[in-house]
Amino acid sequence: MEKFFKAIPAYAILEPLADNIGCGIHVIDVNAYTVFYNKKAAELDGLSPNKVIGKYLLDSFPSLTEESSTLIQAVKTGKSIFNMEQHFTNCKGVLVSTVNTTVPIYHEGNIIGAMEISQDVRKHKILADEIVRLERELYNKAKTLNSSFPNSAESRAKNARYTLDNFIGKHPKIIELKNRAYRAAQSSSPICVYGETGTGKEILVQGIHNASMRRDKPFIAQNCAALPESLLEGILFGTFHGAFTGAKNRPGLFELANEGTIYLDELDSLNPGLQAKLLRVLQEKKVCRLGGQKEKYIDLRIITSISTNPLEALEKGKLRKDLFYRISVINLGIPPLRQRKEDITLLVEHFLQKQAVRRKHKFELSAEVMNAFYEYPWPGNVRELEHAIEGATEVATSSLITMDLLPPQILLYFDYYKSSKVSNKYASRNKNLPLRKAIKEFERELILESLQESGGNISRAARLLQIPRQTLQYKIKSIL
Repeated sequence: MEKFFKAIPAYAILEPLADNIGCGIHVIDVNAYTVFYNKKAAELDGLSPNKVIGKYLLDSFPSLTEESSTLIQAVKTGKSIFNMEQHFTNCKGVLVSTVNTTVPIYHEGNIIGAMEISQDVRKHKILADEIVRLERELYNKAKTLNSSFPNSAESRAKNARYTLDNFIGKHPKIIELKNRAYRAAQSSSPICVYGETGTGKEILVQGIHNASMRRDKPFIAQNCAALPESLLEGILFGTFHGAFTGAKNRPGLFELANEGTIYLDELDSLNPGLQAKLLRVLQEKKVCRLGGQKEKYIDLRIITSISTNPLEALEKGKLRKDLFYRISVINLGIPPLRQRKEDITLLVEHFLQKQAVRRKHKFELSAEVMNAFYEYPWPGNVRELEHAIEGATEVATSSLITMDLLPPQILLYFDYYKSSKVSNKYASRNKNLPLRKAIKEFERELILESLQESGGNISRAARLLQIPRQTLQYKIKSIL
């Protein structure tokens, strides 16, 4: 191996790598001559690498100047430029949207050039524009509907279809939660909802909106982890013509939600800069579009949610302290399903009825399945329970749902912990087992733990185990 690396220049190894990573890479020397320009960069710019490599940067890109070129500025200042959004039409007339990071290159303490990495975000840009377009269309339809049916159920359900009655449960913790939610709905103070994945945060949030005085106004929800941060800011705040190349005058979700409610899910995924801007919206009740200077007053209720206790997110640095105190005027914590198993019967009846309506066929659970549902810890909470019932009804050949129809993570739990009666993964293992059998049991144990930790998501479990998804699927089938 040592001979291999000595015999082959580094660029011979790096070039095929750079040409297949899906990002544009452009490298210049200290005199602004291009020394490396990969295929993806050429594709984005609509140029041939032969017309760029070895040429002075501004000759290849005449629309740039020394001041506007991030590569040249990185060489001159020695400073990196991170996540700069750029929209332009390349020389072939194709509209390109990229997010660029430009860094100076040092050798023995001296700047010898700069490198720019461009991530193609055209699909994200199209998605972002579509989100805002649909929200605007929904808002306009809602206004029309309101004018025709100002107090109708149709108008109230225009954006948020759930009420607090849809949050099912009779456990004392759920009754208290719903009572607090009703009271919180009557105010305009910010609300932070927290609970594990699958506990029903959005149902609760929609219920609060529909119980409030804003019920006939827009309800807009946005998952903060669903889009790149550079695009999310434009979606939330809107853009002003000239903010960047290709920018248009476009309202953001804050403006579209005016007089209504905006729900920001997974708030702790926002970077500190965006969190600071959100704090200003909460404090000043004003928004300014990207690239604009005029602020616009907005009147809306902001509800946020995270999957952990806000104090825990604060301790881990996922939430700014000043934002934490502002969004936590009202806190609503949703207990996990394992802490309210008395509600399982109600939830099962609801989900079976839902499938009966959808499939025009009634189903029921065997006594064994019902007992299993009460014993299973439900790491994926109510969502996992609903999907378990939905999946079972999809493959059922009769009206009775039996154990063999349940998802693999539930079967593994009972097959391993109940059938083999293993209560501790180390202490209760039979030390006299043959090596192959012992290894197989230990492998089953690891697979079970990964499925529990991932909430039954096989792709995520495979990543935890660091094996291909197909391999994990095969292993699950082989041990059931």
